[in-house]
Amino acid sequence: MAAVEKPAAVLRAEELVERDMSGRDASHDAAHALRVRDLALSLAAEEGLCAPDRLLTVELAALLHDIGDYKYTKDNMEDMSVVDAFLDELGLNEDKKGQIVAIIKGMGFKNEVSNKLITEHSLEFAIVQDADRLDAIGAIGIARCFTFGGSKNNALHDPKILPRDNLSKEKYMSKGEKQTSINHFHEKLFKLKDMMKTEAGKRRAEKRHKFMEDFVAEFYEEWSGRA
Repeated sequence: MAAVEKPAAVLRAEELVERDMSGRDASHDAAHALRVRDLALSLAAEEGLCAPDRLLTVELAALLHDIGDYKYTKDNMEDMSVVDAFLDELGLNEDKKGQIVAIIKGMGFKNEVSNKLITEHSLEFAIVQDADRLDAIGAIGIARCFTFGGSKNNALHDPKILPRDNLSKEKYMSKGEKQTSINHFHEKLFKLKDMMKTEAGKRRAEKRHKFMEDFVAEFYEEWSGRA
């Protein structure tokens, strides 16, 4: 079967991702954006979303979702300027551009960290968000967690530093408070399985979640010298 030709907008988005996200640590690099795109398209197929126009929204939002990530800006604020300019250059109509921007702005864990779950969302939003969260858990998620922690010189584990409960959006986004990599599992990663919005995402999250649980249990056993 011949390969399906990618839309020109997607090819240009891939180029932007490779260019803009180069030099980042491997937790949020171009490969992450490409994996999220591939996951999103796979979830879309399972969810029966097949309209080319809607798939373009999914694919562009997935590819561009971390371009202005606050974790990589000096002022700790999301910067949508590059994405906005790129979408304008593509000549998308305002409705399409608005859909893509809304997905990117609303999909982050920080927006639900205080248990303020989003009750209304499009299928496109749910697919892209679930894809991003799937890439945060399981074997890849574990690798990304420790890669990011290492880039910030965080300790693997410190029994004196406990996982934070009832985090606010501001507290979660803060760069000033030193944390450990293992605490990130308790503060975020273990919560993602129950935050999936699509049935396809929920199914896939089960296996990845169990893999993380087994890993963390073994981590504590080895840390304590019991294993």
